[in-house]
Amino acid sequence: MEDNKIIYAENLTKKFGNFTAVNSISFSVNKGEIFGFLGANGAGKTTAIRMLCGLSTPTSGKATVAGFDVFKQTENIKKNIGYMSQKFSLYEDLTVKENIVFYGGIYGLSNKEIKEKTDYLVDILKIGDARNKLIKSLPLGWKQKLAFSVSILHNPKIVFLDEPTGGVDPVTRRQFWNMIYDAASKGVTVFVTTHYMDEAEYCNRVSIMADGVIAAMDTPSKLKESYNVKTMHDVFVKIAR
Repeated sequence: MEDNKIIYAENLTKKFGNFTAVNSISFSVNKGEIFGFLGANGAGKTTAIRMLCGLSTPTSGKATVAGFDVFKQTENIKKNIGYMSQKFSLYEDLTVKENIVFYGGIYGLSNKEIKEKTDYLVDILKIGDARNKLIKSLPLGWKQKLAFSVSILHNPKIVFLDEPTGGVDPVTRRQFWNMIYDAASKGVTVFVTTHYMDEAEYCNRVSIMADGVIAAMDTPSKLKESYNVKTMHDVFVKIAR
């Protein structure tokens, strides 16, 4: 395995009884890469992410994340990654500040680091007035940007984003992607699933899953070229059919 590969999977498989959710997938992700992991609902994306995050044990195959084995070193993996999903990220009944302090504690940051990070995030996200507001009172776009910032609070090597921009408006989605670019420019590897095919265009490389296998993987421009279409949406439609 080359040093530049921060995620490496070989014949990674997950079965639930007779059902194979992820069927012998092999791929790698480079350090600092924005890697798009696409597929229709039920294609196996979330199951694959859960294995890579150390939350679900594979049935067979092998994989390493940040140099750690997904079978034997899941606790090390969890310390070296960030994770954000559309469904759950922040505690609605805690304030902005309380959420940052809570996650900072989970990630093992010192009180001094937590205070510095809180001040920095409140400043950079321009949410000073909302520092002591409950999360549930904030607009969805603010929540999403804050959730992403909290997921990389501890400077992880990789951040997994599972449909992070679901339900937010196009302007907020664009701002969110600017934050992703900024994190990647600082060396964070971004592994992102999305339903928005225009977002696939923003990734360095994209893999598309269908029925538990990786049906295609390349840069967006090469995928469009090989399927002889103009957009990633058209590529997706051709494969997902």
